Amino acid sequence: MHSSAIEFKPSATPHPESPSWTVAEIETLLALPFMELVFRAAEIHRQFFDPTKVQLSTLISIKTGGCPEDCGYCPQSTHHDTPVPNQPMLTVDEVLSAARSAKANGASRFCMGAAWRGPKDADLEKTLEMVKEVKALGLETCATFGLLKGGQAEKLKAAGLDYYNHNLDTSPDKYSDIIATRDYEDRLDTLGKVRSAGLSVCCGGIVGMNETRNDRAGLIAQLANLEPQPESVPINKLVKVEGTPLEGAEPLDWTEFVRTIAVARIVMPKTYVRLSAGRREMDESTQALCFLAGANSIFYGDKLLTTGNPEVDADRQLLEKLDLTPL
Repeated sequence: MHSSAIEFKPSATPHPESPSWTVAEIETLLALPFMELVFRAAEIHRQFFDPTKVQLSTLISIKTGGCPEDCGYCPQSTHHDTPVPNQPMLTVDEVLSAARSAKANGASRFCMGAAWRGPKDADLEKTLEMVKEVKALGLETCATFGLLKGGQAEKLKAAGLDYYNHNLDTSPDKYSDIIATRDYEDRLDTLGKVRSAGLSVCCGGIVGMNETRNDRAGLIAQLANLEPQPESVPINKLVKVEGTPLEGAEPLDWTEFVRTIAVARIVMPKTYVRLSAGRREMDESTQALCFLAGANSIFYGDKLLTTGNPEVDADRQLLEKLDLTPL
């Protein structure tokens, strides 16, 4: 028997620098008996992370609505009739006020998102000051600004950006059912620009969009086979919004969501796996199982771009119940 004291050794198990996972291998993992899968994921999590620690990120929309993309899940698209209005970009002072509040509440990373296909150079210039000022507060900085053109990632890096988020959303095979206005390769191209600029990558996807388990395996395979693997992988559960094409999507069983978290942990052992959108609809026990299965990051704050998130006080109470503490 091991002693009761827990010793954390982040590099205790060797891991190939260039992993290669097939969709079939990941499907096999997803099909493991539920308890066995969670147990394996928990074991791997402890080899690379302190399982009592959770990284807290806060997300704010700096420019809301009016997006020309047709993503089937998104209430900010001009293609869908939703209650989300088109709003102008926030000022630097408004963003800084939100960042200070996030830091005071315990967040260590501040993420800024904008609804557009990609930033025009004039738009990007306005965001650079936001990045500089948020970084000066002592927070990690993250941006999700869509598709990037040449040189834009380098400007963000020079301004002090730490992470760039650009999700793959789903598997290559499922992608055309969800989005028609940009290609999968467009997303991979932006991720390449981000890596070339020396930025850390935040890249994940959404489950619960009427995809099959094979589609979920395809998404995880794409993420796991990025070289290097993303430093942060947000796993979103679809938040169904009236007026979007996916408002009537079939509910995803909670066990399938936990399985997705567990397999992401197994195949990306050094990555922060984040519980993202959809957490407000999860009960505490489901979230606890996700943490056991290797999730070690959450979006923290009352709102995610345009959809709701658990209130800060509720999250504090949950973390306290589970004896989890912020990084």
